[in-house]
Amino acid sequence: MKREGGGADSSFSSAARIVKHLCFSCIATILILFSSTSHNTWCVVAFDSLDPNANITIKWDVMTWASDGYIASVTLFNWQQYRHIELPGWILSWTWASKEVIWTMLGAEAMTQGDCSQFHSDTPHSCARNPSIVDLLPGVPYNQQVANCCRGGVLASFAQDPANAVAAFQITVGRSGNTNTTVKLPKNFALKTPGPGYTCGPAVKVAPSLFLTKDGRRHTQAFMTWTVTCTYSQYLAHKAPSCCVSLSTFYDTKIVPCVECACACSSTNSSSAAAAASNTRYSDLPSISSSSMGVNNQQQPDTLYCTRDMCPVKIHWHVKTNYQQYWRVKITITNRDFSRNFTQWTLVLQHPNFSNFTQAFSFNYKALSPYASFRNDSAVFWGIKYFNDMLMAAGPSGNVQSELLFQKTKAFKFNNGWALPHRVYFNGDDCVLPDLQDYPSLPNSGSSCHLSVHMFRLILSIISTGASVLIFSS
Repeated sequence: MKREGGGADSSFSSAARIVKHLCFSCIATILILFSSTSHNTWCVVAFDSLDPNANITIKWDVMTWASDGYIASVTLFNWQQYRHIELPGWILSWTWASKEVIWTMLGAEAMTQGDCSQFHSDTPHSCARNPSIVDLLPGVPYNQQVANCCRGGVLASFAQDPANAVAAFQITVGRSGNTNTTVKLPKNFALKTPGPGYTCGPAVKVAPSLFLTKDGRRHTQAFMTWTVTCTYSQYLAHKAPSCCVSLSTFYDTKIVPCVECACACSSTNSSSAAAAASNTRYSDLPSISSSSMGVNNQQQPDTLYCTRDMCPVKIHWHVKTNYQQYWRVKITITNRDFSRNFTQWTLVLQHPNFSNFTQAFSFNYKALSPYASFRNDSAVFWGIKYFNDMLMAAGPSGNVQSELLFQKTKAFKFNNGWALPHRVYFNGDDCVLPDLQDYPSLPNSGSSCHLSVHMFRLILSIISTGASVLIFSS
């Protein structure tokens, strides 16, 4: 039906089109802003844009048939570029499909034997329906070992140490049948490290694995192979963020601290994380002895410095020097936890100038190029072995430092926070960055374009008004 009064309707339609265009522009702006500040949003999913193929793959190869089952080689591959597993190591569990038992194991062991009372002669290694498997410790007898075993469950990240990013054990399974049609795939795989964080998919049959003989002239083949893929989610691993970032520059006297309550608030500490005063010295904590300072000791509750952010780890980015052709940044990682060391730690930094990165002075470094069609804008750093590869517990030695040297390009600038990081990870977990409006600024950049809270509310108001006009006009 055609409306009367075409002139008024025409004016209204023109206004609606203008508001509609304005709304779309505002929505696009907000999406861009949210994407640039997504590192401050505590809603982390398994997908990691800096490591899109990150996962731990479990491969189960049936190598030989036995009288009532089979002998299999189980291998864990850590394809994550910068996320590793520290002591006390990984725990792999599953649920048997039927009444299977584990007769023997090499390179690992089941944590519980279960009820084996029905066996009167030979006793299985484990009769548990839901066995939990742990790696053997270093130094076990050679007749209990297999290749890539016995590291206490430690699994290095792939970028840091690919040779030690794999673990394996051998398992002899009984009461499963000994043909491809009778063997049933286990269910409900779970990977603990030792806490939560990893979600494993179902076992999937794949083409049997091929193995090259020592002389390199012949391939052998597994009788049967299936794989399980486990992905990490920071949201599942931690109830709150575990690290934060502070900022400073040579051109601004202001030091931007970590966001208040970035990881927790001192008034809401649980019994698992006690707070010590900010001026507490290590010698003033008699309850924490040298015997309790084991690496990542799970029995020892965390005791943190009482800070405004209550984060166990703080990363400080300081823009130090500006040369004619280069600029320099100093990175400091501080452990505020009195009861924990971080071994084989990793630090990931994202900044657009990493395509022109020159040198790290006391860290190892590897560029991350998750998307080949885009330039490199991120890198992973880790400590030098026997020098600073362990981040010690809170105290005089509870920090590691390095300086990073970048070459200048035509795009180089200091204004609008360009020299500050876009994203920071510690041990694979996203760290909380300060709010954009708090970033250090150049002395002459008083009119820098930061989105204030009032401007953000104004944009939301415009969108709301525009949506109402569009609904009314339709």
